[in-house]
Amino acid sequence: MFVNAIEEVSKFTRPIHTITRNYKETIVRPGAATLFFVNENGYAITCKHVIDLIRNRQAVNDHYANFNKEKLALGKNKYIQKLRELESKYNLKTTKDKPITIQIQELFIGCTSENSINYRWIDHPKYDLSILIFENFKNPMYQSYARFVKDSSLLKQGKFLCRLGYPFPEFTNFKYNQNIDDIEWTNEGQNGTPRFPIEGMLTRNLINGDETYGVELSTPGLRGQSGGPLFDQNGLIYGMQSQTNALHLGFDMKNFEYKSNGDTIKVNNQPFLHVGHCIHVDIIKDFLKSNGVSYYEE
Repeated sequence: MFVNAIEEVSKFTRPIHTITRNYKETIVRPGAATLFFVNENGYAITCKHVIDLIRNRQAVNDHYANFNKEKLALGKNKYIQKLRELESKYNLKTTKDKPITIQIQELFIGCTSENSINYRWIDHPKYDLSILIFENFKNPMYQSYARFVKDSSLLKQGKFLCRLGYPFPEFTNFKYNQNIDDIEWTNEGQNGTPRFPIEGMLTRNLINGDETYGVELSTPGLRGQSGGPLFDQNGLIYGMQSQTNALHLGFDMKNFEYKSNGDTIKVNNQPFLHVGHCIHVDIIKDFLKSNGVSYYEE
C-alpha cells in the first residue's frame, strides 16, 4: 500500500544522528531523529524537542569543559573532598536513576555535500514544531521536497497513514577519545542508519481549546522517528510525528495465576496501548506561511 509512497518520501526525509555521553561514563550513546525538507531552498521541519537537544549542545559541552578546567587545578591535597565540592558547584551529582549528560554532538545526514553547514531554526510558539533553515545551501543531497495535502478534511477516523523515520540507530562512526576526554565522530565504522516506516489508523483528533493541532494514530511513533513525515499512499504529507502517548487499558492483573509448562506462576501486569501523536498538516502549513517559507500542496 505504501511502497511507492515510501520511495517518494525518502527522497526528502533525512536522519539527524546524535551522540551523547553521561558523567562518569566512557560509553558513547547513539541516537537519531528525523527531518524532512519542504522546498528546494534548504528549509526543513522537525520537532521542537529535537531542536532543544541541538540548542543545548554548546551550553552542555561548555559546562563540562569549564568543570574539567577547574578539576585539573584541584591539586592532590584533599582531592576527593574538593572534587565533590566542584561536582556540587556544577550540578554533577549523578545517581543510577538520574544520569547527567555532559557531551553532545550531532550530524545532519544526506542533506548537503558541503563539509560545513550553517543552520538556524524557528520554534513554533505553542507546539512541538520547528523550522530548520540551512543557510548558504549550495549542494543539496535531497532529491525532492514535501507535497502537503491541500484539503485537510480528508483526515478522518479510520484513514490509514504511514510515518517514516530513523529509529534503531545502527551507525558506529564515533568514539570516546580518552586523550582529550571527549566524544567525536570518526571515519571508521558504519555511518548510516536504515529508514523504518510504520503504518497506523487515525483514531482521534488532538484538540487544544477550539484548535485541532494534531492527530492520533493507533500505533506508536518510534524513538528516532520524531520529526518524520506522516503521509498517505500517494506520498502526500498529512502531518509530522511528534510523540507517543500511553493509554492505560484497564486490564490489570495482580497475582494472576497462570499455567506455564505445567507450573503455576503468578503474574502482575498493567497493559498500555501506545499511540502516536502527530502535528496536524494545517498547523505546519500555517507556521510555514507565517514565516514566509514557501511550500507545495496538492
